[in-house]
Order: sequence, then structure tokens, then C-alpha cells
Amino acid sequence: MTPQSNFMIVAPVRDGQLDELRALLATMNRFIAHADPDNTLVPFGKFERLHFARFIIIEAKTADEIKAFGVTPRPWQPSLAFLGDCDGDRDSFLAELVEHAEHGLIEIFSLCEGYPDPNSEGLLAWMLAHDVQPRASYVNWLGRTVKQVHEEAALHRSLSAYLQEVVDDTYRNNPRALRQKLLSYVEMEKQAGRLTLTPPASTPIRWRIRNLLHMIGIPLILLLLSPVFLIIAPIFALRLRMLERSDPELPIRPSREHIKELSIQEDHDVTNQFNVFGDIKPGLFRLLTFKFLMLLTDYVARHIYNHGFLTRIRTIHFARWVFLDDNHRAFFASNYDGSHESYMDDFINKAGWGLNIAFGNAVGYPTTKWLIKGGAEREQQFKYTQRRHQFRSEVWYKAYPDLTATDLARNSRIRQGVEIRPSSDAEIRDWLSQI
Repeated sequence: MTPQSNFMIVAPVRDGQLDELRALLATMNRFIAHADPDNTLVPFGKFERLHFARFIIIEAKTADEIKAFGVTPRPWQPSLAFLGDCDGDRDSFLAELVEHAEHGLIEIFSLCEGYPDPNSEGLLAWMLAHDVQPRASYVNWLGRTVKQVHEEAALHRSLSAYLQEVVDDTYRNNPRALRQKLLSYVEMEKQAGRLTLTPPASTPIRWRIRNLLHMIGIPLILLLLSPVFLIIAPIFALRLRMLERSDPELPIRPSREHIKELSIQEDHDVTNQFNVFGDIKPGLFRLLTFKFLMLLTDYVARHIYNHGFLTRIRTIHFARWVFLDDNHRAFFASNYDGSHESYMDDFINKAGWGLNIAFGNAVGYPTTKWLIKGGAEREQQFKYTQRRHQFRSEVWYKAYPDLTATDLARNSRIRQGVEIRPSSDAEIRDWLSQI
């Protein structure tokens, strides 16, 4: 199995260079914010390990909201972020990026402060120094590579076309014979070089060890600390409820211009991108609570929800939660299937408590009750909040357009049916129905 990793290169934009940077990034697009895979700056299509990528300019347009807490807004210089999700380890992928897109990346990053760095050994070292790792991240299906996605999509298309040619009354009532004919066809296509089904690579030993230590270590540490948690639990609960009751409400409706700017780049594909950015509620209590909840979120996403769903949500490909500005601000990004409205409704109806845990400590979020109640249950106010803090991508790339997470899972099941013999006619019919 090849595990996935991510990167997020962040650097402030030089004063007076914001418009030039936006214009430069726009040249990478085929149409509104959607990347041309063959663009000359960063030709995303050449990188066979890259699932998703985006360039965004992070601006603190909601910074004044923290004034409601009696706190002066912190200055924030508009910053460029280049983030992506890839197969294998981060360092080797960034090295590959530099090897094949060095000139384009230099042209982009030269509009950022601190580049070039006279103390740095080059572009790769600079990128690694400016990489910000997430507090929590989510992968829809751990180990499913870009190569696997493309091979399994080709298998589905080929079998679907062939099935329409060969199915007749004889095969319709004989699923075993029909399956055998399809398997023979697959073998002929593989020998002809028109289909490839690459076996999964072996799991890197270092990753396996680290993952096992993380899976065992986090619960063990929490278990050892459980007496402390029991002692402080009443104090924590009282303080939490006190803060929740005093949190100011900010039922601010996003402007029509802002919504138009966001919606104009949505729904051009079956998958959409999502970025939100804002302040963390002031105080050490809020920060420590937020960090602890992100620790738990990362654990369950890494070890439990890593095969097709996050709680009951099956439409997210990748997601990440990142702390910025010395832990005073938080950033969230995801790639999801369907419309923005259905994405929000999915969470509200299926995992509102999860939204509260993930974002309840952010400024502007509807007030919660004991962390899990309230919040997203106040649907309209929640939708105002997330739209208000959402911002567009300048460039967004997806390696497999027109394929949803559901499509990827179906294609994997079709491949499994080719490689593993079903045990009954009912299972064969189920496999055929997916083709």
C-alpha cells in the first residue's frame, strides 16, 4: 500500500505585488480557477502522484469579527499558499515538483517575501522551510493511488462497453459464463497493452512503524492521563459552559458580491473545492481545547475513517485543518463531491456534532452547548458563517475529472471482482450490476 501525504507552502505576498500574482496565477487556468493540466508554470498533469492541488491567496477579510470579544485584530499580510495531496512521502514529491516545474515555481514565489533566501540552499529547501503541516487531515481511501484510480476507471469503461456488446439471452441467465467471458476479455486487453492493473506496492516499513506507534501511543497516553482528566473535568466543563454562554453572536450575512465570487467557480465538475479561514477564539483555554479536539480528529481520520467515509459523509476526497499565525488563526480546506449546498446539508444532517467539534472554537461560529449541541443545528446562521469565511481558489487541479468518490469505490469493487472470484451467483450478479 502506498500511503498519501500532503503539503502546504505558505509565504506572505510582497507589498504591491498582489494584483500581479493573481494575474500570473490566472494564466495557469483553462477556465475560471480550474487549472490547465498542461500549463507552463506548474504542469500538474505531468505529476502522476498528485491527486489535488491549489494555489490560494489567504486574506483576513473577517479579522474585525474578533473585536466582539474585546480583542484588537492581529495584522495579517495577504499570503500565498500552495497546497496539495499526493501519493507517497511529501519530501520526494516536492523534489519532483522542483525538478519538473522549478522555473514556474520560482516565477510564482519570487512575488513572495523571503524568496530567494540567501541562507537557503535553493527552491526545495525554501519550500520545505515554508511548509506548514496540518493539525488534522483526512484521506477518503488510504492507499488508493492516482495510478490506481486511472487504471480502474479505464477498466470500468472498457468492461462497460464490452458488456453491452456481448450480453444476450444466453449470458443474461448465466452470470458465471458471462463473468468468465468478461475475464477473458480483460486478459486479452491486458496482453494487448490497452488495460493495466498494477499490483499495489508494499507499504513502506518506516510509515508502517510510525503509523502503528501513533495508533497505539495516542490511546495509551490518554489512558495514562485519564486520572488528570477526571480531576480537571468539572473545572473544564464549568469554564467551557461559561465561555459558551458569553460568546457573542455574529449573525452577519455574507454580501451578494462575495457569494457570487465564490459560486462562479463552483459546479464546473462533479467535485468542488472549499477554503475557509478565520480567527480562533481568544484565550489559552480555547486554544488548548481546539488543539486537543484536532488531535482526536486526526486520530479517528487516520485510523478509523480511512476507507471511504468520514462519520457518515462519503463525498470528501481530502481535507485538512491547519493552524496559522502562531496559533491565532485556523484554515480548513477540502475537496468534495456535489454542490456546496448539498455539502453543507450533508454535514448538518449527518454530522452536525462533528462540525461543532471541528469549528466551535472559531470566531463567528454559532454558539455551541457542551461543544456538541447547538452550533450547526442553527442552520441559517451556520451557513452565513461558513460562507463569510470562505474564499476562492486562484488555481485548482484535480487529477481525475468527472469521477466522484462513489465512482472510485465502485471501480475498485469492479477490479476486486476481476481479481477475486465471487463465491455465489448473487455476488456475481452484484458485481455485474456495478459494471
